[in-house]
Amino acid sequence: MSLSAKKSLGQNFLKSRKAIRAMIESPNITSDDVVVEIGPGKGALTKPLLETGATVIAFELDERMIVYLREHLAEYIQREQLVLIHQDVLQADLSRYTNGKPYKVVANIPYYITNLILRTFLSGRYQPTSMCLLVQKEVAERIVARDGKESILSLSVKLYGIPTYIMKVAREYFSPSPRVDSAVILIDKIHRHPYLTTEFEEQFFAIMKSAFAHKRKRAIKNLQSMNDRKIWEDIFTELALNNDVRAEDIPFNLWIQIVDKYLE
Repeated sequence: MSLSAKKSLGQNFLKSRKAIRAMIESPNITSDDVVVEIGPGKGALTKPLLETGATVIAFELDERMIVYLREHLAEYIQREQLVLIHQDVLQADLSRYTNGKPYKVVANIPYYITNLILRTFLSGRYQPTSMCLLVQKEVAERIVARDGKESILSLSVKLYGIPTYIMKVAREYFSPSPRVDSAVILIDKIHRHPYLTTEFEEQFFAIMKSAFAHKRKRAIKNLQSMNDRKIWEDIFTELALNNDVRAEDIPFNLWIQIVDKYLE
């Protein structure tokens, strides 16, 4: 049976022991944890996760990998420490497999579903407590605003948790090698803040979409598409924000205050 990577599933098998160790140590995986892994492939990350004593629920779309893991990790399956699910994790009722327990996500995810994975797990009602992901390096840098510039992506992640850039993983540490480098990120302390009502959440994303619509324009100029300029000028003045500031230069805590005042 061929176990070559399937391009259609965005498979790139991880070969870096250092990266695997970081993905286990960063979220502090222990024997008390329930871990959801997305796309375990040949188990390069799965087996070390299991060796911590954690219970691993692995979602895999590739039937070949399911067969391979059933054979090579049979002992863990037999003692119900490893549960293999042949299903798209984005369509799964996770509470059914975790029995409603707190869980962490650890995964080397396909680049093309990164945003969908983040949105599904972070904004869902049954959130993980943390996520440690291997993603495209450029995306990781945007999530943590490494250049000091915020984006809709970085602010959306910060709405639910605290992102940290852990380490770069060069393309040669994958098989096959992708065209770009990757990075490990940790999103910790994931939860729904008390202020995060349905109304606040909806307005937050509407304001972000408007404010970042034209990157080089001033935030107030962009926000005029939502409401009268005077409303935004009053909010910015109250928060001691310069009217000429761009959306990318406004930190997360001030965006929260902007949304809050807009809803008053």
